[in-house]
Amino acid sequence: MKKYILGIFAIAVLASCKSQQEKALRSADKNFILKAANENFAKKKWKNALALYDRLPNLVAGTDDAPNVVFNSAYANYYDKNYRLAGNQFKNFSVSFPQDNRKEEAAYMSALCYYNGSMDYNLDQSSTELAINELQEFLNAYPNSERSKNINTMIDELSYKLEFKAYENAKQYFKMADYKASVTTFENVLDDFPSTKLRPKIYDYIMKARYSLAVGSNYDLKGERIESALAFTRQVEKELPDTEYSKTALDLRQKLEKEKKDFAVAKKQMEERIAVLTAKQKKIADRLAEQNKTEQQIKEQISNEKKAMQIQRDSAALQTPPPAATFKIQR
Repeated sequence: MKKYILGIFAIAVLASCKSQQEKALRSADKNFILKAANENFAKKKWKNALALYDRLPNLVAGTDDAPNVVFNSAYANYYDKNYRLAGNQFKNFSVSFPQDNRKEEAAYMSALCYYNGSMDYNLDQSSTELAINELQEFLNAYPNSERSKNINTMIDELSYKLEFKAYENAKQYFKMADYKASVTTFENVLDDFPSTKLRPKIYDYIMKARYSLAVGSNYDLKGERIESALAFTRQVEKELPDTEYSKTALDLRQKLEKEKKDFAVAKKQMEERIAVLTAKQKKIADRLAEQNKTEQQIKEQISNEKKAMQIQRDSAALQTPPPAATFKIQR
């Protein structure tokens, strides 16, 4: 019986709360709506509170209630994990109410919202970049604030997320055997994040990619790429001594030295074959040139002889007198 009564009481309370929420949603009374919204906020009923706070901005505009409505609405969105919306509301609060003693808290919460709204590293990172900017802005505005103590830690965490995304993108090129693109992308990671903790792993991938490029390269680029790969193995040995990466560098350098010797032999043989072929082609070209020269001389000789004969005929015609005149005898 007792449980039955408690159940009825709970249902009645729930119905009452629902009835009050519905009344507030239909009401045009600012004070009634505000009271119901604040009660929902105090009970952590974020969605109910937000539904009512959304009705209040125009009703409380220009009144003392306006800052509280914006501030509580921002917190309700924050607790309801609507981080982007909450961040915008906190930011608007600090701009719209610059004299309010909660301005610093709002600025911090705005940055914190963007931090919490940062997407996983494998997704679009525009939210992460925005969060870093917001955190840096708070640090610049309130460098001596107690809230600033953990800002650098959050910025470092977000920066690492950007580093790791760039690192994973470069790894994808390596996995697809697009070693040239992989090397370029990994080098860009080092340029963009010079203090990255991923440097040893990046060096390892660059070294292996350069080795693969050198071994699988065509004749024209092979020598240059072998030297580039060798130079990088020495850099790794110098910067990462006594590590697994320096051991890999030594192993690859030995393989590259052998590849270099084999290529030098192949290159010499190729150059010798090219020299022989070039000599043969030159002989053929010289022979054809001589043949063409002889044919041209014969043509010129025939042409000259024809011209000489024509000249002789023309000369004989000039020297021969015309026949004597004849007269008809009249009969």
